[in-house]
Amino acid sequence: MANNISNLMFRAMYRFGFKPWDSGIPPPELKELIEGPQARTPGKALDLGCGTGTNTMYMAQHGWDVTGIDFVSTAIAAARKKMQAANVAPRLIQGDVTRLKELSLGADYSLVFDLGCLHSIPEVRRDAYAAGVNEVTVPGADFLVWGFYAKPNFFVNAKLAQEELEQLFGKSWDMVRAWGGEQPDRFPGRWYHLRRKS
Repeated sequence: MANNISNLMFRAMYRFGFKPWDSGIPPPELKELIEGPQARTPGKALDLGCGTGTNTMYMAQHGWDVTGIDFVSTAIAAARKKMQAANVAPRLIQGDVTRLKELSLGADYSLVFDLGCLHSIPEVRRDAYAAGVNEVTVPGADFLVWGFYAKPNFFVNAKLAQEELEQLFGKSWDMVRAWGGEQPDRFPGRWYHLRRKS
């Protein structure tokens, strides 16, 4: 039931054009991983909850073989237009990120990016999300995820604590770094960078 309510809410927000999470600009945390001093060699990347494709497009423009997934058809349609205008061709899939196996993604992904998707998934589906990520990634893969570490207000039911992330992924991944959230004037969000164990 909670998953259906969340799905309806996101579909309605896209329909009415209210997308506060969609800045149209790749976050500096992703840019650091893609272009920074210790940038990864481009490989296969997965953008979970890709929305209108801002970050999918950015990674594709930097040589990554990217697959973006979102369950909202309006978001995927907007992403397709954005990719066509930018002359890049990542794979875009309308689908459920907690059912990756059913989406025939293949394997060997060396980067997984999640900007506020996992924290909005009902807790009962988070194990399935983690299992799917584990199934498609290679040893040494990077997983960069952002989420609210506390509910920002009464109306938004999204939260992802570091302890839960470590519980979900700890057997197969190491926590490289957790940061952000120190500014009291901002939403209570944190970035987490995990690396798949060899």
